[in-house]
Amino acid sequence: MVGQVPARRLVLLRHGRTAWNAARRVQGQLDVEIDELGHQQAAAAAVVVAAMRPAALWSSDSARARQTAAYVAKETGLDPTYDARLREYFLGERQGLTHEEYAALAPEEFAAFRTGDFDVVPGGERARAVADRVRAAVGDLLAAIGPGELGVAVSHGAAIRDAVPALLGWPVEERAALHGLTNCGWVELDQAEPGAPMRLVAYNRTATDTRISSSERV
Repeated sequence: MVGQVPARRLVLLRHGRTAWNAARRVQGQLDVEIDELGHQQAAAAAVVVAAMRPAALWSSDSARARQTAAYVAKETGLDPTYDARLREYFLGERQGLTHEEYAALAPEEFAAFRTGDFDVVPGGERARAVADRVRAAVGDLLAAIGPGELGVAVSHGAAIRDAVPALLGWPVEERAALHGLTNCGWVELDQAEPGAPMRLVAYNRTATDTRISSSERV
């Protein structure tokens, strides 16, 4: 269409794997660094994300997100902006528990938690609050880039999953339709005009997916 303004684009990238991810231990907002595989995942994802030519890079201020963002920064030359609104859920006293410990402590609560319903966690953050803060951070990121440009935000699996419905203009309860992201998996969205709901382009893309897709096109 003549005169149509190019859409602003967004990538929400989950951090690389941590030893706690591998051990199935609840991280929440505790600071845990990425492990050897996590560094490999971050390095591979950064190459693919850099090829998209992002104009801005934001990140949760958690260690695992900052370490992942550092790889994107290296590949793009962008300086990360750290924003606490991109953090993972705060999960109260359940943070630090292994899944086995959690299941033994509160079986029914853990069963709901495993379905992605983190609202059951006593003293934890609620889905609506997480979705609202991530959406607010993303709104500021999009406002900082121009039409047709791409912003990248490095965040966390549950925070991204639960923010996506809000960004699309859906009820946050629709998160049940989305599975969790792979470590260093990402979501691609775009926004036709400022203030409009975003549009979902891809969900849980990875560097491996990209390599497969490229080979299939040859």
